[in-house]
Amino acid sequence: MISQTYETLSLATPRPHVLQVTLSRPEASNAMNTQLSRDITTLFEGLALDPGDIRCVVVTGAGTKAFCAGGDLKERNGMSDEAWGRQHVIFERMVRALIDCPVPMIGAVNGAAFGGGCEIAATMDFIYAADTARFAMTEVTLGIIPGAGGTQTLARAMGERRAKELILSGRAFTAVQAAEWGLVNAVYPQDDLLPAALETAERIAANAPIAVRQAKQAIHRGLGMSLADGLTFEIEAYNRTVPTNDRREGVLAFNEKRKAKFEGR
Repeated sequence: MISQTYETLSLATPRPHVLQVTLSRPEASNAMNTQLSRDITTLFEGLALDPGDIRCVVVTGAGTKAFCAGGDLKERNGMSDEAWGRQHVIFERMVRALIDCPVPMIGAVNGAAFGGGCEIAATMDFIYAADTARFAMTEVTLGIIPGAGGTQTLARAMGERRAKELILSGRAFTAVQAAEWGLVNAVYPQDDLLPAALETAERIAANAPIAVRQAKQAIHRGLGMSLADGLTFEIEAYNRTVPTNDRREGVLAFNEKRKAKFEGR
């Protein structure tokens, strides 16, 4: 899966247990076409089934101009309604593969994240952005609506009223605004963006992977539940960490005043 070659993605492991995924269609501003969606789906469904030694993923775009400029409208030009619908099923599966991936994901948004590109970014667990990055949900300007999760992920990140303003207007917004409104966690100069994302990814990857994935799941799924149900789910997730070797190693390392060596078991 990690060793597989992808037509539209570049993979690297720049830090221990960290996978860097680069959306790589620079000739089209990394726009989302059918092949890119298929590649993302294959990769992230594979990570869900067998992450191997990967404990955190950083997703970015090739170059400095664009993270992902949205759906490839050249590919879509002249598509019949039937062909459009068939393609969109592929996009829907891609979104599910991203949202359901148990491995933590950091978006390193290096440039324009418009339309589907903004939706891909919004599926990440959290986002760092370059100070030159811009975001927009432009679908209504094309006669459609966000259909790759945008109406749901943006509202959860920013709140209903801000999401309505941005989605209904199609207005672009800056990285600083995205941070003020809750979509982006931090803004960096372009040259500092990827190092910052990789440093955080390395910190996450150094922690107990079973615990990290259970914590991610408890937060994500719990937000869709009542508080009482969320607390119950949290305890279920907590109890999955108790019988692990990593839990025993963490306590032992603390008492021996050394860094824990987690193995994901």
